[in-house]
Amino acid sequence: MSSTPTSKKPETGSTSDQEERIKRFLATASHDLQSPLRHIAMYAEMLLDDLEPTLDSEQLQSLRMIMDKAQTAQRLTKALMSLAGTTPQVAISDVRLAEVAQEAWKQAIEEFPVSGAALDADALPLIRSDAALLTIILRHLFSNALAYRGAAAPHVVATAVREGADWRIVVADNGCGIEPAHQERIFDAFWKLPKAGSVPGPGLGLTSTRELLAALGGDIRLEHSDDSGSRFAIRLPA
Repeated sequence: MSSTPTSKKPETGSTSDQEERIKRFLATASHDLQSPLRHIAMYAEMLLDDLEPTLDSEQLQSLRMIMDKAQTAQRLTKALMSLAGTTPQVAISDVRLAEVAQEAWKQAIEEFPVSGAALDADALPLIRSDAALLTIILRHLFSNALAYRGAAAPHVVATAVREGADWRIVVADNGCGIEPAHQERIFDAFWKLPKAGSVPGPGLGLTSTRELLAALGGDIRLEHSDDSGSRFAIRLPA
């Protein structure tokens, strides 16, 4: 008697399939954002050229801010487009890590305005890396610290030390921490830490952080987390 073939359950997408979907999404979204960002920057520059003599200092500062933010967003979307390709390209140069951290913190605070939040990152060194990618990486870590904060005002400390051929960059916060049961999942795409209230975003922050660091030849791991806060360790080639 011939045996009846057993039906197989459809397999869920593998991690590699999921990562490919993320890369395709990043490539498409980044490409579609380039045109409006280019026009915002262009028209802001035209207005600045035409109206500069008639504007007061506050208006000039606002217009320059629009142009600067649009140009920054252009650089970041180009970096994401590069990351989504099969051969990511990075622009290595001297990077003042303290300045990159301050810019990333400013962007994180704009996303999650929290009263009394503080960043301690003044002692960070000059390194060789890609400033645009590092800004995204640190912004994701800072945004997580602000979104998953504890009872006290958020306090984030960023330090860096040279260890042989690498830089070891540590970002520590005083947030609510990550339960041991969840710590293996935090780098999974679209997974978000269960928390009372809604935290905006698709759950790709730490996933893209890991991918961006891989493009730079580095990596990231959760070094410690409990109810006193979390500590992430980044390795970057020096």
